Amino acid sequence: MLITNCRIITWENPNRVLSGWAVRVANDLISEVSPERELIQKYPAEDHLDAHGQILMPGLICAHTHFYGAFSRGMTLYGDAPADFPAILRQLWWPLDQSLTKEDIYYSAMVLLIDAIKHGTTTVFDHHASPQYIIGSLDIIEKALLDTGIRGNICYEVTDRGGLEKAEEGIAENNRMITKFAGQPAGALVTASFGLHASLTLSNQTLEKSSKSIPPGAGFHIHVAEHQSDEYDSIKKSQLRVVDRLHQYGITGNHSIFVHGVHLDQKEAQIISETKTWLTHQPRSNMNNAVGMGDVEGYLRLGIPVCIGNDGFSFTMWDEWRTCYLAHKLWKRDPRSMPGDKVIQMGVYNNARMATHFFKANIGVIAPGAKADLILVDYQPITELTEGNLPWHILFGFRDSMVTMTMVNGKILMEDRQLLLNEEKFSTEAARLSKEVWKRYTKQF
Repeated sequence: MLITNCRIITWENPNRVLSGWAVRVANDLISEVSPERELIQKYPAEDHLDAHGQILMPGLICAHTHFYGAFSRGMTLYGDAPADFPAILRQLWWPLDQSLTKEDIYYSAMVLLIDAIKHGTTTVFDHHASPQYIIGSLDIIEKALLDTGIRGNICYEVTDRGGLEKAEEGIAENNRMITKFAGQPAGALVTASFGLHASLTLSNQTLEKSSKSIPPGAGFHIHVAEHQSDEYDSIKKSQLRVVDRLHQYGITGNHSIFVHGVHLDQKEAQIISETKTWLTHQPRSNMNNAVGMGDVEGYLRLGIPVCIGNDGFSFTMWDEWRTCYLAHKLWKRDPRSMPGDKVIQMGVYNNARMATHFFKANIGVIAPGAKADLILVDYQPITELTEGNLPWHILFGFRDSMVTMTMVNGKILMEDRQLLLNEEKFSTEAARLSKEVWKRYTKQF
């Protein structure tokens, strides 16, 4: 297939914005990026996808999410409004994940993956929890990824909240999936990591078991210092701050993903940097939970590969970028904070590096040999659009509703805003299931 009549944003480094060029897709890869006339002459019999002047760019990447949170949308919380983040965990997330059945796991994943397709998000890193259905839960999420065609890294959230037996089930589920995917070729659609909830719900015994049992070459995906309580709990348990404690058990490293990092001190940030551990930033979630904002610009200066996720919010990733751009200015009361190029560094380049690392394939760029994970965006600039000012066009002009085509692995999942999947079928079933989830949630109080 040739994709023609488009303006191409390559997200190479340095980036190029190309007019009069076209892209050839062969199987699951981008095979050529050349002037349009040359490609048409070279491949006269190829199918054409006419972009009608739209922007062609790599698909968006979400570095941390929770599919299982889909059924929280619109749910009334039991009791008074939570006063802090630990109360939010006790009143919302922990009773919700206890309420999920096998069927709920699948449909909550499907509706959010459809949301990802509609908004141009082609790669996701999910962190799952369903204490009443642990063994086999990741197979269900794998099925949802394969049914939709979205690229995903999956894991199960190990915690001691449910006791030793459930913690060991979570360890077994992670290791089973990591082993299951170990022999697959590079660039496969689904991969696995080892999920841990957070230091505050993990005993030394469980951390040690997790660290000793994880298969070689795999890494961890864990919430870190999202709230001050995580740090205080770690100091109480071990006389160490969170990152120091996790580092002691070998949880750091370039195969591991640390999430949030809002309340790190300088030494913790240094450890993350030195161990080349990935760190993800979720500004919409941080604002919603009122946990504060980490020193993200300082982390970047230290060389930490900070990426951007959504923590279960909608897959409108440009909204996450915009929130990042604006929230740090307000937090620091300084309009010079978090300039657009730093947002692009995280949301584009660091996310692409992370995806490339975890899927062992070139992802997040339009270049020969890269995975054909592409979107078309119906954005007509009213001012000049160049490589230099592109970040601010995205932050102030792009809207997720402008995505008209989503392709993953060379397969079109949405064209002219028409999904291949029957969205109504899945949303209707999800709405039915969510009522029962809410009933089970309420019975816990």
